[in-house]
Amino acid sequence: MSKNNQILLEEIIKQEKENMDDTRTSDKFFEFFSCSQLLKNYELSYEEIEEGITGESHDGGADAIYLFVNGDLVKEDDTDIRGKYKKNVDIELIIIQSKNSNSFSEEPLLKLSRLSTNLFPLDFERQEFEGRYNTKVLDAFERFKNTYISLITKKPKLKIAFIYASKGIDVHPNVIKQAEDLKLDVKGLLTDSIVEVDFVGAEHLLKLVQARTNDVYRLKVTENPMSSSGQVFIALVNLKDYFNFITDENGDLIKHIFESNVRDYQGKTNVNNEIQETLENAGNEEFWWLNNGVTIVASAASAPGGKELIIHNPEVVNGLQTSSEIYKYFNSIVGREKDERRNILIRVIVPETEETRDKIIRATNSQTPIPKSSLRATDSIHRQIEDYLKPRGLYYDRRKNYYKNEGKKPKDIVSVSFLAQCLMSVLLQKPDFARARPSTLLEDDEAYNDLYHRNNDLNTYYNVAFAGRFIELYSTFAA
Repeated sequence: MSKNNQILLEEIIKQEKENMDDTRTSDKFFEFFSCSQLLKNYELSYEEIEEGITGESHDGGADAIYLFVNGDLVKEDDTDIRGKYKKNVDIELIIIQSKNSNSFSEEPLLKLSRLSTNLFPLDFERQEFEGRYNTKVLDAFERFKNTYISLITKKPKLKIAFIYASKGIDVHPNVIKQAEDLKLDVKGLLTDSIVEVDFVGAEHLLKLVQARTNDVYRLKVTENPMSSSGQVFIALVNLKDYFNFITDENGDLIKHIFESNVRDYQGKTNVNNEIQETLENAGNEEFWWLNNGVTIVASAASAPGGKELIIHNPEVVNGLQTSSEIYKYFNSIVGREKDERRNILIRVIVPETEETRDKIIRATNSQTPIPKSSLRATDSIHRQIEDYLKPRGLYYDRRKNYYKNEGKKPKDIVSVSFLAQCLMSVLLQKPDFARARPSTLLEDDEAYNDLYHRNNDLNTYYNVAFAGRFIELYSTFAA
């Protein structure tokens, strides 16, 4: 049966490579494929997965490195980490070793032990290891060091996760012993950390590939929902039922249903403290009297059984702060949900057009100051760019992972940040600035209005995006 898993996995990888028109070697594609499967729960885009891949010469055994804070990917242009997160943060560093082989061996773990010994000391000097490790590996460890140090007063919980992926079946005891030595090496340097080494073989990878993404959700309501013309529902929902709606079978927050919420979770702000205070200390007032509730847009919605809503492809477009506090409230003490009687107000809307959807997002996120870059993708010019590029074979991913979930090829997907980088490089002649700070363009009103003016020729965006994609693909092929 285990051999069958290897055969099926090899065929799936082969077909995936063909479907994506991927020109990389089988070994390199296996790195990308395994990272895509192992990081599914983090809802990364193709571009974000590629940026984390470090596997080339002098990688020290690390084929890919990803850093997360509270489940959010930390990128190279994230400069205000300390200001973004308040207290009790979770830092997770994931280091992936991918071997396109039918076994697990000791050598990769020995390399990772040496890499850890060299680069996990918080006083390591980058110049000492230039040439020994490649730039992407050194950048990743510097980013980890700077993030961890900057958040040290926030009482961070640190987890270092090594994942060794192959098409193997069994793990030899000697390999397991090397994994234990690796954990001890890291624990010796980062004493307060949780260190894990996981082996992911053919059977586990096959299960990840075959897992189906849920796009139809059921939400229990306390009474029959109010409904106006069209597919619009307003209902009260018990807090525990809403908690179940936004979490998976493991009790983890389902990140992708919050993707359209343009305001990141703000941590311990006054508003969030008040929400948590209301949850912790139930008074005579109902929760929904004191809270604006949650707005959800969907592709379809119905209430066939009365006290239940069937929601297709839900996106929470307003209510991330409330949802996050509800998640924290029930997650902090097991069993709290048993006696919960309070309700939250939920609005479910099925927009007739993309323009209406974007208007809802902007309107429901206008109560408090929001970074300009967060709302830019709802500007009409970005819808126009998306509509212009689509019939020409490029897919402008202004809604993160929309076209990835639609099954489009990675080489045909253009992210908002990638197009911004191309525009800055070509039209502003600032390629170095574009590489390091693509989000800056979206914050700068003057530059943004010049490059994304509604009267600009849409063909310019296509030409710049096409050129950028061509150069990127040629560089990958040439390498």
